[in-house]
Order: sequence, then structure tokens, then C-alpha cells
Amino acid sequence: MSQPIHKIVIVGGGTAGWITACVVAAESRKRGDGSVEVVLVESPDIPIIGVGEGTWPSMRMTLRKIGLAEDDLIRECGASFKQGTRFRGWSGLPGFPEYTHPFSLPLEYSDLNPAIYWLAHGGGTAFADLVTPQARVIELGLAPKQAGAPQYAFTVNYGYHFDAGAFAGLLHRHAVRKLGVRYISGNVENIEPRPDGDIDAVTLDTGERVPGDLFVDCTGQKALLIGAHYGSPFASVKDVLFNDRAIAVQVPYAEPGDPIAPVTLSTAQPHGWIWDIGLSSRRGIGYVHASAHADEETALATLKDYVEKTSSGVDLARLSYRTIPFEPGYRERFWVRNCVAVGLSAGFIEPLEASALVLIEQSAAIIGEQLPRDREIMDVVAGRFNARMRYHWRRIVEFLKLHYAVSAREDSDYWKENRSRETWPESLREKLTLWQQQPPWHDDAPRLDELFPSASYQYVLYGMGFRPRYAAAGNAPDERMRKRADEVFHDARMKAEQMARLLPKTRELINAITNRAAA
Repeated sequence: MSQPIHKIVIVGGGTAGWITACVVAAESRKRGDGSVEVVLVESPDIPIIGVGEGTWPSMRMTLRKIGLAEDDLIRECGASFKQGTRFRGWSGLPGFPEYTHPFSLPLEYSDLNPAIYWLAHGGGTAFADLVTPQARVIELGLAPKQAGAPQYAFTVNYGYHFDAGAFAGLLHRHAVRKLGVRYISGNVENIEPRPDGDIDAVTLDTGERVPGDLFVDCTGQKALLIGAHYGSPFASVKDVLFNDRAIAVQVPYAEPGDPIAPVTLSTAQPHGWIWDIGLSSRRGIGYVHASAHADEETALATLKDYVEKTSSGVDLARLSYRTIPFEPGYRERFWVRNCVAVGLSAGFIEPLEASALVLIEQSAAIIGEQLPRDREIMDVVAGRFNARMRYHWRRIVEFLKLHYAVSAREDSDYWKENRSRETWPESLREKLTLWQQQPPWHDDAPRLDELFPSASYQYVLYGMGFRPRYAAAGNAPDERMRKRADEVFHDARMKAEQMARLLPKTRELINAITNRAAA
């Protein structure tokens, strides 16, 4: 009889470790499977990066699934609401200084491809402004719902901005107190293999031996289990996505009541881009760049110049800057024998479009929902997990490269080289060729589990000023379709006007939630 799976050992804490622990423990409880024990081993000596993170709307479902209150997230993690990303200076074309990639799909998107109509008749209005009311909500700095809305409910789709270190701490407390996760503090000194090649146990510097049936590697870029022990090859994508450094800084608001941007601000620079994330008490800002194109001194000067221009009234002399190197890429195999990598140990690509946390959520959900009951089943689950995650990583690389490939910026070799077709994935080359005659739609993102739907490609393409060579060839809408599109876009305008009247400012909603939670 195959060996049953009773004990899951998660090696490493941080966001990846604690999300995985919470999701697996919550799924086990939902099944009524009291025989499954979840243990998390965390080093007391490795600090969490904690630069401030942005999530996708999927995080709402994850937190609700594990039973965590949204009010607690807002109160304890300095959290705010994220409705998408605002890109500034990416296009390089006259008339396209900035554009929005919102979290909401265009209205009626399942049946109506808005790009066909927009390309033929609506190009005078920004694409996102025409197809979804969320663009207007973002422009006005409004929150995604009213203060009286239930937790996790929404008027327009949203994720979060929060302090990553505080978030890991909140998950830690919830996992141990509410979900029965066992916590062990210690550094891994040795990995004990079984004769068949599986991991039998990890031993710690405290002398404790922690055996398990399934091991989850959340040890970050060190990848102690999946990399150092099993030697799963790392597939670098630096030839496609050049960025390999980030310099981060935490900037307080000049005044406690300063407005909070309801999106991640992404501002293009000569050798990369700057993120600007608004939390409730501060902003998290960082410059993601390519070390091959800008040395540390140049990159730091660029970031400091941005901070100075956007932080009037802040004591800049007290700010502390931190450099975070990374190698963009991912493991060729994420699940090897009875070890699965989640988070940085599985891979990392620059934070453009905030894909890191959603990959953690996806991985944790698969482990929790498909937790193998015995060792034989584990091999099947592992094979499917590897295929699915490889697909996601490749699609992320493709989508992120799109932002650079269609830019017309000419201010540095960095941008010119990014436009070189030789640096594009083959799948992106094919799509950009096809999109010269037809806009993206469902066939371009056909899977139910796509991370980026075809609408995301439309928001980026047409926000950046992309125009097909054959816009009128076979794509001109007929009268019936044009009338339907007019109705949908009119509906979007009416919804935007209504939301502008009813939704509060982002800080107003955060203050209301904080006061409610404290009451």
C-alpha cells in the first residue's frame, strides 16, 4: 500500500510560507481531514524584505477562504485598496503620456470585443475610459466600494497594497491561533533523504528533527530544498526581461490626511521603471532597473530625483534606501519527488503587474485543494502542477515583455534593445504579428485559469498607442454591432458618473474601516 500523506512541512515563512500554511490548513479543515498536520519551520535570522506589496483581486478570495477578516488586514498591515496600475511615460508616442490597466474587464466583454469598435470609431477616447467605469473611479482617486459594504464585497474590482512584513505577521498569528498550524523556529542545517530519494526530514540548528511526508520549499532565493538539495535547474529569462535590480525606499506622507492613490503608479525611466505604492501610512517606492544599463550610482540618483519631485514636505534626509538584487527566471521543475517550491524559491520576475503573490496563491491553492492522499497520487499531482506552473510563468514573461516591446521610447539603449524582436518570446512575436490585422480576444487567452485575460493585452496595447496596420480590413463593425457597442459604452459612462457621486475617497474608506475595527 502506498505511503499516506499526513504531515506537510513548510520550510520558510514570509508571505509565501504563511499563505501556503493558511491555505493548506484551511482546506484540510474544510474536508474534515483531521489526520493532516501542517508544520512551518522559520529561520529567526532572515528578515522579510517588506518593501510593500501589491496584490491582485484574487487575494480577496484567498483571505476569505482562510477566514481572515478584511478589517484586520486594513488595520494591522497599513493596507489600502489597489484597482490596477497607472503607467506613466511608457509609450513614448506623442499624445500617450499615461494609461490605466484596471482590474475590471470591459463591460459585456464575454460577448463584445470592444477593441473592434474602438479602433474603427472610438480612438479619440482613451481605451480604458471608454470600456469600463473603473478608469474614471481611478482617475478621481475613489475607493472601490462604500463604507457600508460587506467585507470583501465591491462596486469595482480591487486587490490590496500592504506592508509585506506586517502581512506575514498577521498570517502567522492567524495560522497558529485559528488554523492549528504548528510553528517551529530554527535554521535548517541538514536535509535527510530517504533511500528512494524523497526527503525524510530536515534537522535544525536547535537540534530538532522535523520529519514530513510533503515538504514545501519557501526558503526564498536560497531555494534550500528544490535548488540546493534537488538541483532543479533555474531557467533565466534575463535575455528577455533585462531588469535584475531594485532600489527600494519607504516614504511617509507629508500629512496624515494626504490622498492615497488607488492604483500602483508605474513611471518609466531611462533604464527601467519606478513603482509607487500607496499604503495608509506611507508610500513604498522602488526603481526596478537593469544593472547592465545603469550602475548603482546612476540608478540611485534617478530614484532620489523621483522621490524629491513627488514628496513635497517630506524630510528626505531621513530616508533609507535598500538595494535588492535578483535573477529573473524560474525553476524548470517546481515539484520534485515530495518537495514543491512556492514563492521566490520557485522563481521571480520583476514586480511589473504584481504577479509574484498571485503565483503564491495559485501554488498554495493547488497544494491545498489537490493535496495527495498517498505517495503514489503525489506523482500525478506533481506532474500536473509542473505543467500548469510552467505555462503561467511563460505567459507572465510574455505579457510583461509586451509592455516593453510596443514602447516607442528612444532615450536609451535599454528601450531600443527591448524593442528588438530577437528579445521577444516566440509566442509574443506571433501575437503581435496577428494583432496587426485583428485585436486580441478570447482565443489569445483561452484557458480558464489564465492569469492575464485577453482584456489585459488590450489595455496595454491600446493604452500604449499601438495601432494595427490593417485596422479596417475585415474588422469594421456592422451596424448592429456598432449599435450594441454604443449602448455598452454609454452604460459605462453612466456607471462612471454614478460611482463618482456615490463612492468615497480611498482614505475616507480606510479611515471608516479603521474606526469600525477599533470600535
